[in-house]
Amino acid sequence: MTYSSGIGSMPGGSVGAETANAADFAEAQRVALGEVSLPHLVEVPGRGAVASMTGRTLGLISELGFDLQPAGWRLAPRGIDQRRAASLIAQDLDVVSQLSVSGTFKVQVCGPWTLAATVEKPKGDLLLSDHGARREVAEALALAISAHVADLRRRLPGVVDLIVQVDEPGLPAVMSGQVPTASGFHRHRSVDPPTASTALELVFGAIAEAGATPIAHCCAADAPVRLLRQAGARGVSVDLLNLPAGGYDPLAESLEAGEWVLLGVVSATDSADDAHQVNTRAHRFLDMLGLDPTERTVFTPACGLAGATPTYARTALEMAAGAAASVSAPADLDHD
Repeated sequence: MTYSSGIGSMPGGSVGAETANAADFAEAQRVALGEVSLPHLVEVPGRGAVASMTGRTLGLISELGFDLQPAGWRLAPRGIDQRRAASLIAQDLDVVSQLSVSGTFKVQVCGPWTLAATVEKPKGDLLLSDHGARREVAEALALAISAHVADLRRRLPGVVDLIVQVDEPGLPAVMSGQVPTASGFHRHRSVDPPTASTALELVFGAIAEAGATPIAHCCAADAPVRLLRQAGARGVSVDLLNLPAGGYDPLAESLEAGEWVLLGVVSATDSADDAHQVNTRAHRFLDMLGLDPTERTVFTPACGLAGATPTYARTALEMAAGAAASVSAPADLDHD
């Protein structure tokens, strides 16, 4: 069976409107459950910074404190915003636990390097500039994910296979020295592959030890697929629309190894894509590799759908599902 899924975020939300936000999350989650064959825990970042990819993940961490400043999240004594982020996740999981979730389910967390590139130290500048701080954050994240997986197991007893997607959109910039300093006049030093791998191994290992499957998402054109796999990811999620031809070989290796491969074949924002174009895109990629899809091949939007309209978000998930069905029955498609 070839699957369809979403990357994570969905449109909706209004900062400060808690009742509307709860309704937006519930509706977005119902859409995700209804449209795709591999459902995921949706994120609605339109609800504010505590609902962002970074905020939600910091809300899971209990070993370190963070607070929200005008410039963004900062390492600090545990503040009200971190507590709000934790409360919001708990509320979201309460909603999901009341829905019919079973089989395979995917959740998302922000990875250690993207956190290091977006969260500041107590006196300013990013965690990325402090070797000790970024190591502590990776360790705290690993512990937090272990506890999160255990909580999900308790709340969702019908879920047999739990996938934890580690979002690392900032990893290529971290490794290439493209992350600006606080002043904006300089760039942080590049992080070499062995150092990058060490933090990722810690997080992926914690997920696996907790009994879930770690995969990695990076929508950058230069997503380091081989490094992610070598660090322990048992699958990768990439933006196929943004991937250069040179990025195909690592994906072929992952497909041949029977790992999860999530392929973004639908634009993440309102576009002129139609079902035939999306199906053709999926078929041509597999044809180029000379490989058949596996039971762990998944078609998705290219990235999160927070910037899309609610109507297009549903359509994008529908087209991803259509691509999965089409690839499962290639004789039905004329993709010349």
